[in-house]
Amino acid sequence: MKTFKSELICGAGGAEISGLDLSKPLPEKTKAELRHALAEHCVLFFRDQRLEPEQQKAFARQFGPLAETPFIKPLEGHPEMMRVVREADEKKKQNFGGRLHSDMTFQEAPVLGTVLYSRESPAVGGDTIWTNQMLAFEALSPAMQGMLEKLNVMHSAKRSYGPQGTYADDDLKSMRINASETALKETAHPCVRTHPETGRSILFVNWVYAIRFEDMTEEESAPLLEFLNRHSQRPEFQIRFRWTKGTLAFWDNRSTQHLAVNDYAGYRRVMDRVTIAGDKPYFTPA
Repeated sequence: MKTFKSELICGAGGAEISGLDLSKPLPEKTKAELRHALAEHCVLFFRDQRLEPEQQKAFARQFGPLAETPFIKPLEGHPEMMRVVREADEKKKQNFGGRLHSDMTFQEAPVLGTVLYSRESPAVGGDTIWTNQMLAFEALSPAMQGMLEKLNVMHSAKRSYGPQGTYADDDLKSMRINASETALKETAHPCVRTHPETGRSILFVNWVYAIRFEDMTEEESAPLLEFLNRHSQRPEFQIRFRWTKGTLAFWDNRSTQHLAVNDYAGYRRVMDRVTIAGDKPYFTPA
């Protein structure tokens, strides 16, 4: 018998977990069950939690060491944590995390997972959408799957955090983003990665960080990347969640993309985020 209750929220995945107090250490059996649920359902949601930053970090550390986030000044006193803030009076076309992406795929070893906690949620809007990239890969034709399995994709943070990137001259003052030339670095990852726990194949591209195929130019790569990115966000792959204050989401960064919906002008939204260190992506034929 499981040590908690789990309820799926849609066909693409996502599960609400009840019966756990995340402010306290979890038994080994519970941690193993949550790991399995995460790999299976992509995102886990825990409502009505009361967590201080140290408790949120302690929860995340039960699944691996924490990873620091480059280019963004961390929450004071918590180098592994960033606070995602949008003030009620901020008026901008793009919010932080407003395009589908997987966290930090520009790194050699992208993070395994992300733990996001709602400190203040808008009365209207502010949902997050995840997309299940295992389903996205499985929906491709065998011929397309076979071609993609042979390709590597170059990932870079330059479009977001480079000197000419999205956030270089943006007014997200509350986020304290520091654009840098180090964001220009490119890192190769397989276009299709294998989930290390389930063995399932995952389409591993995204709008923000996957910029071109290895040994191709951005212009040559654009048509196929455009197709894959549009394919990856099809409605049947989506998991949409309505936040409430005190909710914690724990998602598998290896098998999902996500975006914060920008539809809450006039409301304040405050989220605390930590990430769990991961491994270098690889592909093993089934």
